[in-house]
Amino acid sequence: MKKIFKIIFCLALSTMTLASCESDKLGDDGDLNAKEVALQAAVNPYIDNVVIPTYKGMADNALLLANVCNKMLEVGVNGITVDMVQQAQGYWLKSRDYWEKSEAFLFGAAADYNIDPHIDTWPLDHNKLQTILNLLKSGQDLEAADFGSGLLGYHSIEYMLFELSADGTTSSPRTTFDEVELVFLAAVADDLAAQCALLELAWAGKVSNEKQTLLNDAELEASRNYGLEMKNAGEAGSLYRTYQDAAEEIIDGCVTIADEVANTKMGAPYRGVNGQTDGDRNYIESPYSLNSIVDFVGNIISIDNVYAGKGVEGGTHTSISDYIKSVNPSLDTKVHTLIQESKTAISAIPEPFAKSAGSSTTKNAIDKVNELVTALENVASELAKNY
Repeated sequence: MKKIFKIIFCLALSTMTLASCESDKLGDDGDLNAKEVALQAAVNPYIDNVVIPTYKGMADNALLLANVCNKMLEVGVNGITVDMVQQAQGYWLKSRDYWEKSEAFLFGAAADYNIDPHIDTWPLDHNKLQTILNLLKSGQDLEAADFGSGLLGYHSIEYMLFELSADGTTSSPRTTFDEVELVFLAAVADDLAAQCALLELAWAGKVSNEKQTLLNDAELEASRNYGLEMKNAGEAGSLYRTYQDAAEEIIDGCVTIADEVANTKMGAPYRGVNGQTDGDRNYIESPYSLNSIVDFVGNIISIDNVYAGKGVEGGTHTSISDYIKSVNPSLDTKVHTLIQESKTAISAIPEPFAKSAGSSTTKNAIDKVNELVTALENVASELAKNY
């Protein structure tokens, strides 16, 4: 299994030389200026209370998912129970929830190590996946199969575990598998767990022994400590010249995911259903588990956690919101209001999203999230000003 795992799923890491940079974050007395002090106070807890625990929760549940999928492989096609599949579904949903709540910070390791497309390319090309599985069932060597990143990650596991009804309105646990499907499921789950562990390692600098063993087996390693770099803005070895640079990237991450939720995740299906040529009615995220709306709301929650300083495991901390409130309180209030209104507008869309994507309710949610995009862009502009 390890040989198969390494050949099919090993992600090649790109290495990067870290350049030192001169700092202009100091005041006349050599200390951090007031703006830098305020943003440093926001950046450090953002890493410790949002980024690292989000990736840890995602990796913890991905590892539990992999363990169950390997147990299913171990007991074989005749030993699998509905309880096993439901347990796997539960861990998939929990890990998926953390992933969606991480999408406001897809910069850094998720982008540099190509993890985002590796584990979250959608919509799944289920026809290609099924064709490859059928070839494997006919005797083709699994190691030679053409599994690209689009057939890996959350959505291929979703396809294997969740069975959509013929009318597309309900989802239930899949209970019938063959041996090849179980081998594939276990291998992809192992790969997902390794990718999630890599994210945690890249920001935290260390992971549990079990996760480190998984990374070693997959021949994956983090060449940088992103959390430490951001905390040490302006120091040698950090890509961030100032804490303002770090804060601007943090907000850019929020703008990017808000725009994606509005204009791609919801917008592409909406435009497709309504006959617009730049749309795609089949561009549905998490369709087999009927988890699309939860995904979208999770993305807005990720923005809320980042901007408002809400710890993933509870509590609040100093955040970029505190700085914006000090320089433009009306904008800060507007961002908070639009975050809540966006969550409400998205939550009003009924599942299955495939059947409601073209509705006025979806259009209302798209418009509201686009308002949030504009407000967050204004936050970025405020961060760029000198006070």
